[in-house]
Amino acid sequence: MTRDALADWLNRTAPPFPDTAPEDVPDSSLEPLLDMIGSSRVVALGESMHRTHEFLAWRQRLLRFLVERAGFTALAIESGFPEAERVDRWVVAGEGGLRPALDEGITYHFGKCQEALDLAVWMRERSVTSGSPVRFYGVDIPDSAASALPAVTAAVDFLAVADPEYAEHVRRTVIDAHDHLPSDRSGLARAAPAIQSYLALDDARRQAITAGTAGLVERIRARRTDYRANGLAADAIDRAVRTAEVARGADAFLAAMVEGPTRTWPAANIRDSTMADTVEWILEREERLLLFAANGHVRKTPYLAPPFVTEPLATVGTHLSARLGADYTVIGTTFGGGEAWLHRPGPDDPPGHSTPFTAEIGTLRPDSLDRHLAEAGRGTRLIDLRSAPAEVAASLDGVHGTHNGTELEVADVRASFDLILHVDRVSPWHTWIDAHGHWETAEPVS
Repeated sequence: MTRDALADWLNRTAPPFPDTAPEDVPDSSLEPLLDMIGSSRVVALGESMHRTHEFLAWRQRLLRFLVERAGFTALAIESGFPEAERVDRWVVAGEGGLRPALDEGITYHFGKCQEALDLAVWMRERSVTSGSPVRFYGVDIPDSAASALPAVTAAVDFLAVADPEYAEHVRRTVIDAHDHLPSDRSGLARAAPAIQSYLALDDARRQAITAGTAGLVERIRARRTDYRANGLAADAIDRAVRTAEVARGADAFLAAMVEGPTRTWPAANIRDSTMADTVEWILEREERLLLFAANGHVRKTPYLAPPFVTEPLATVGTHLSARLGADYTVIGTTFGGGEAWLHRPGPDDPPGHSTPFTAEIGTLRPDSLDRHLAEAGRGTRLIDLRSAPAEVAASLDGVHGTHNGTELEVADVRASFDLILHVDRVSPWHTWIDAHGHWETAEPVS
């Protein structure tokens, strides 16, 4: 296939959006999306790089469109499940402060930006003006995948009312066993020393945490009818069960790291299976939802990114595609170039801290989908890969994957993604993390 053939197909079927910010793209330009997603209950929007302004801006624009035009009722993001309830409470009822909710209620530091604040404000305004709130969920394991502690603590908060004697037992045995976690959790790279502290535990301590966490799950599951008979709300009980299950997923994710150096069996992606289970839990409560996570999580094919990930790993997308079929539609993202926001430990940074910097992404790999789309024409486009004619499809099948920054994530792109949102150029997110990796948590003055 010639470059002209790809360009011709794109210009006929996926013309560039107006040269404007995503929030200003009119509904009329997004109308084709309604036919592309059909009646899917879950539409996943991937991001090929975290902390990128354009992907975050498109998250809000597509959510607004899908809520207003397609009956979507929720946003679920790659962030800790128990922590996200704090953001949801602000969205639904204005409870607590917004900036602290974003700082502490969105993990991996993803809430520390103007894009997250703008999104939450729109969701809150929608709650107030329409009376039909768009709910906010995290689907991930807690504590930026560094410990099960936030989920265990949230479950114990429920048990303090529902099962107080057992709550005290879990505090003494499971919560107190997390005293290995570093006291300084303020750094950008805080997950690293937390995981290292877990790996340094002896087998008996790790196994005690695992046993206690498993017991917590089964206790709440076994007593849910007792709690209901005692007058507790069914939704609170169900959330406590899911919170405990997420804690167990987090503990299993960490325990698998201990086995890693010596195991002789293939790896299992426990984190992604836990996220997929949480999406299904949300679907029991919501009509339709937008799922926002990395391309590597939402894709419908196993994840592979040599030399870092050399064994194919099941993803959120492989699970949801198998479970939901046509009710799961994936929009991957690609880009034509730009600048990335990154961070790395500096020589003077204490453990868990890291220094931000920006860097040009540079030349895209010639075997990437990003490069093919960029060379076919300028502009931001929404492309339905399923509609590619034979000549175009054959060429796309020769592409080796999509970019994550400068790295290539190996993928059969047409099997991995239904649609592609190709952004002409990307730029760093609008974060309030400063040049030293610090941030302010005070409420902004309005």
